[in-house]
Amino acid sequence: MTISPLELPVASTPSELEVVRRDGERMAFDDARIRTALSKAFLAVDAAALESPESQATVAELTAEVTAELTDRRNGRRAVHIEEIQDQVELALMRRGHHAVARAYVLYRHQRAQQRSSPTAGEALRVRLESGDLRELTADDLESPIARACEGLAEARAAELVTEIRRNLYDGVSLAELASARVLAARSSIEQEPEYSQVAARLLLEGLRGEVFGFLGRQPSRDDRDAFPAYVQRGVALGYLAPELLTYDLAELAAGLDPARDQQFQYLGLQTLYDRYFIQHDGTRIELPQFFFMRVAMGLALAEEHRQERAIEFYRLLSSFRFMCSTPTLFNAGTPRPQLSSCFLTTIPDDLSAIYSGIRDNALLSKYAGGLGNDWSPVRALGARIRGTNGESQGVIPFLKVANDTAIAVNQGGKRRGAVCAYLEVWHADVEEFLDLRRNTGDERRRTHDMHTALWIPDLFMKRVAAGGSWTLFSPDEVPDLHDCYGREFERRYQHYEAAAEGGELRLWRRVDAVDLWRRALSRLFETGHPWITFKDACNERSPQGHAGVVHSSNLCTEITLNTSDDEVAVCNLGSLNLPAHLADGEIDRQALASTLRTAMRMLDNVIDDNYYTIPQAERSNRRHRPVGLGLMGFQDALFELRIAYGSQQAVEFADHSMELVSYYALEASCDLAAERGAYPSFRGSLWSQGILPIDSIERLATARGDFLDQDRSASLDWEPLRQRIREHGLRNSNTMAIAPTATISNICGVSQSIEPLYRNLFVKSNLSGEFTVINPYLVRDLKELGLWDEVMISDLKFHDGSVQPIERIPAELKELYSGAFEIDCRWLIEAASRRQKWIDQSQSLNLYVARPDGPLLDNIYKLAWVRGLKTTYYLRSEGASQVEKSTLRKTDGQLNAVAVAEPAACSLDDPECEACQ
Repeated sequence: MTISPLELPVASTPSELEVVRRDGERMAFDDARIRTALSKAFLAVDAAALESPESQATVAELTAEVTAELTDRRNGRRAVHIEEIQDQVELALMRRGHHAVARAYVLYRHQRAQQRSSPTAGEALRVRLESGDLRELTADDLESPIARACEGLAEARAAELVTEIRRNLYDGVSLAELASARVLAARSSIEQEPEYSQVAARLLLEGLRGEVFGFLGRQPSRDDRDAFPAYVQRGVALGYLAPELLTYDLAELAAGLDPARDQQFQYLGLQTLYDRYFIQHDGTRIELPQFFFMRVAMGLALAEEHRQERAIEFYRLLSSFRFMCSTPTLFNAGTPRPQLSSCFLTTIPDDLSAIYSGIRDNALLSKYAGGLGNDWSPVRALGARIRGTNGESQGVIPFLKVANDTAIAVNQGGKRRGAVCAYLEVWHADVEEFLDLRRNTGDERRRTHDMHTALWIPDLFMKRVAAGGSWTLFSPDEVPDLHDCYGREFERRYQHYEAAAEGGELRLWRRVDAVDLWRRALSRLFETGHPWITFKDACNERSPQGHAGVVHSSNLCTEITLNTSDDEVAVCNLGSLNLPAHLADGEIDRQALASTLRTAMRMLDNVIDDNYYTIPQAERSNRRHRPVGLGLMGFQDALFELRIAYGSQQAVEFADHSMELVSYYALEASCDLAAERGAYPSFRGSLWSQGILPIDSIERLATARGDFLDQDRSASLDWEPLRQRIREHGLRNSNTMAIAPTATISNICGVSQSIEPLYRNLFVKSNLSGEFTVINPYLVRDLKELGLWDEVMISDLKFHDGSVQPIERIPAELKELYSGAFEIDCRWLIEAASRRQKWIDQSQSLNLYVARPDGPLLDNIYKLAWVRGLKTTYYLRSEGASQVEKSTLRKTDGQLNAVAVAEPAACSLDDPECEACQ
C-alpha cells in the first residue's frame, strides 16, 4: 500500500505563512497541497472513498481544520516546518476517527524518513571543534559512541540510531550538538524499544564524563576511579563538600567504586540526577554517578566507629538500587550543610508571636529541602475574642495566606518549590472557609493556591455522618483540650462542649449537618484536589508514642504520623526499599531483604546524628525519639514480575505478605541497633516497651471505635520472639516505617513509584527535568513473545492513551495484568493499603484513582478507607480532559511530540511538591 504524505507546498495562493523545507529553504504556504495529500491518503486505503459528496466535504473540512490549527499555533512565527504540517494532518485524521488512514499514514511517513536518512554516496560532513576549526566527521565521532552505548543490549540497533542521527546533522555541526543529537535519537526511539532508554542514559553519561573530567582538568581515563580522590579534594577546596570527607582513605574508597553500575541507569533516572542532584560548579557537574553515591555514603558514615568499611557498605547498597535514601539526604549528605531529613511537622500555637515564629520556622526548614506539615487547629476562629485588644480575630485563614506565600518565597535551596500542607480539625469553626482555600473563585486574599490542605477527622465525626446527625463547630480558644483529645476521651469532651454551648456557656459556636459538611469536603476534594482526608483517631490510637504526646497532623505527603507540640517539631528521615530487586524464583528473597534492611535502617538512624538542624525544636525532638520512615517502591513492578494483576485478591495478599516481611526485618534491625547503641530516650512507656507491635495496636483502635472497624489481623510469621527481644533491648527508633510517594527516587532506580498502580502503558511524563517517554517494558516483552509488537501496536497504544483494553488483538489475560490506574476499581487499592497498614507504625501516601468520580462513589470509597483502618489518604486522582497527541513521538529534531496527560484534580502525576519527601 502506498500513501503519499503531504508533499512540499508550491505557492498558488497568497499567504503570509511560509513553509520550511527539510533542506532549510522556505516556500509559500498553499492549503491546496494539504487537500491533495488528504485525498491521496483516502484513495490509497479505499479507491472509492472520494466518490461521494460527503467524502469530498470531509476532505475539505479536514483541510480547513489543519490550516486553522497551523495558523493558531504560529504565535508570531512567519514559518512552519513541513514536518509540523504533516503532524497536524495526522492528528486531524485521528480526531475525526479515520484510524485506518491515519495508521497507514504514520507507517508511510516512517518509511519515507528512513529513505531520506540514507546517506548519499560520498557525502561528507564536518564537525566544528571548540576552537572553531572544522574537521571531517569520523566514525569515532558518530558510530563508536553509539556502538558502546548499545553493547550488551539485544534489542538496541546501533545502525538505526546512526541513521537517525545522520539525518539531524549538518555540515559544521558543533561537538555539543553532536552529543545532543545522539541522546535525542536514542530517547525518541524509546517508544519503539524500551532498551533505548538505557542507550540514551549511556550517551548522556558520556557527556557527563566530559564535564567532570574537564572540571578536574584531566583527560577522561578508562577507569573513573582514578579521578575520585581529586573530585573530593577539589570539592572540599571549593566549599561544596564537607572538609571531614578528607579524613577518609580516599584511595581505598575509590577502589571500592563500581563504575559498571552506571550501565543500569534508565534515561529518566540519569537525567534527573544530572539536572537536580549532582553538585555543580558554575553550571558544570562535578560528580559522576558513582562519585555521587559514594559522597552520600561517606556523609552517612561520618559518625561510625569503622566508617571506612561502613561507607563502602552504604555505597554498595545505594549504587545497587536495592535501597535509596530520600531526596534531601541525596542532595545534602557529605556537604557543609547536611540537612538530611525529609519531613517536618509543627503545631502552630494560638499566639501572634508564636504564629509568625512558626512561619519563620517554615522558611528555615524549607530552605534546605524539607517538606512541611503544619497543624493549625489551635489558632482561634474568625470572630473569636482577642483579650489584649478587646477586638475580634480574623481567624486562621489570613495566616494560612502568609504561610502559602512564604512557601513560594523559600524554594528549597533553589532546587524545588517550597511545599507545605496545612491541617485543620473538622470541628474548627473556620473549617468551611478552609475547604475553599484552593478554589479559583472568591476573595483572593482568602485563597492559598500553592498550599496543600488536609482535614484531621476524629471518629466521632464519621459516626455522626453515618448516623445522619448534626456536628458542632467551635473556636479552639474556648475548647482548648479538644486538640489533645482522641478516641473515647474526645467523644466525652466534645459532647460536654456541645452541652455547654446549648447552655449558653460558649460565645462562638454553630451547628451544621454532618452529612452536608462531609459532602462539601468531598466536593472540594474532587474540584480542587483538596483537602486530603486523614483520620485523627487511627493515627493516635495506634501510635507507639502515645505516652509522649499526641499526633496532631501528618506531613506534606500524609505518610508521617508523629507527635508535635508548641515546643517540639517532629522530624522524619526517609528512605525506600526497592521491592522488585528482592524477588527471586517467583518470591521474596528473605535473606536478601533482611540484609538490605539491616544496612538501610543503620543509614536512616545515622541521619539523625549527622543531620544539620535549622531550628532547635527539630533537633530536640529528633534526638529524643529518633523516628525514621522506611518505605518501599516498585510495588507494581513486583506484581508484573509475579504475573499478578493489581485489581485482584492475589495483589491484596501480596501487599500483606510483603509488608509483613518488611515490618519484621525493619523492627529486627532497629532492635539490633538498640542492642548496639541503646534504645531511643523516650522508649520507656511506649507501646513497644509493652510488647505491643503494630499488628497488636489494631485492637486498641477497635476498642475505641466500636463496630466501625473491619481490618484483617492475620499474620504468617512468628512474632513472639521479636516481641521479647524488643522488650529486652528496646528499639533504636520510636517509629520505623512510612511509605512515601518516592516521586523521584523511583525514577532514579527505574521502577514504579511507591505502591502506585501502573499509570498507563505509554505516556509522556513531565517533571522539572523535562518530558520523558515512559513505556511499560513488561508489556512490550509480552507482546514481543506473542509477535504483536509492531508499528501498528505502537500507534494503537498512542491512540488509546496507553490503554490496552480497546485493542482487540491483545489477549484478555494481558489486558487484566496491564490495566491502568483508572481501569482498576480503586477499592482494590484501599484493600491492599489496609493490609499494609496493619504492619506499619506510621502511614502510607495512598493515592486513589477514580476515572469518573461522583458523589456516591467518593462517599463510598472514603468511608471504606475509614472502616478498613487507614490512617490517611493522599491525592484523589481523576482523568483530565487533555489527551496524549496521537502523532508519532519521533520528529526530525528528535524532540518529543506529546504531552503528559490526565492531570488529577489540581495535581500532576509527578508533582514536584510530592517530591519533598522523596
